[in-house]
Amino acid sequence: MILNFGSINIDHVYRVARMPAPGETLAVKSYERFLGGKGANQSIAIAKSGGTLRHIGAVGADGDWALGKLNAAGVTPGFISRVDTPTGHAVICVDDAGENQILICGGANHALTQPQVNAALDAATGLGHWVLLQNETNLTTEIVREAKARGFRVAYSAAPFVAERTLPLLEAVDLLAVNALEAEALARAMNVQLKDLPVPSLLMTRGEDGAIFRADGEDIEQPAFPVNPVDTTGAGDTFLGAFLARLTTGDEPAEALKFASAASALQITRPGAADAIPSQGDVEQFLKERL
Repeated sequence: MILNFGSINIDHVYRVARMPAPGETLAVKSYERFLGGKGANQSIAIAKSGGTLRHIGAVGADGDWALGKLNAAGVTPGFISRVDTPTGHAVICVDDAGENQILICGGANHALTQPQVNAALDAATGLGHWVLLQNETNLTTEIVREAKARGFRVAYSAAPFVAERTLPLLEAVDLLAVNALEAEALARAMNVQLKDLPVPSLLMTRGEDGAIFRADGEDIEQPAFPVNPVDTTGAGDTFLGAFLARLTTGDEPAEALKFASAASALQITRPGAADAIPSQGDVEQFLKERL
């Protein structure tokens, strides 16, 4: 069981030929609406990769569409509250090369309450393996503290990276998930070498250079599967969710890493974030064809 204290966003995605320059008005090629948010993306990746989870979060009055998308993807709502604040949302530009620029409004994601956190943890105490969280909700410090007090292991996606939020949590984190840029920023903030980041386990994605899982002083490297990207939004979330799902269902880290790499490779060949996350069967077929 994984408890994901995660953001739920509505993604407004605009396809553009290129990114606009400062002060420039640029006509878009198309517009689509998708479910997003790092938390929702990771929960869907966990569910589609065979993991068991509960999602804890918050939405506004406009959140019915987002909750319906979560349910349709197989995500079991845990303790999702409705608040007066609008549901979190993102404005995403994706260019013809598949690169993206993103603006995020946290909205209801910043309205978690301490009683909600405690109730979710209490309901799963004795059932769970992991608590997962990101930097897109409030109460991250409180979630980690209460989770550790109840014996959960903590997986932390330190994104969007903010040193002031990340550094105080590291002593209690069991698995830190970052991309290469976030890892370098964290190392600079701590004035240490990248190899010396003080966490028990590190999962670092490096785009087309693959990924590394570091634990007990050893690195496991996984090359990226070459694909033609359509949209890279949510690739890191897909990787982490798939990795954690396979790890909690009994895979060894190297196998979980390979599965996660395949899942994220497939995901970026499709438009959108959450809607593009592949099923376990799709990933297994992809691996049969590539290996």
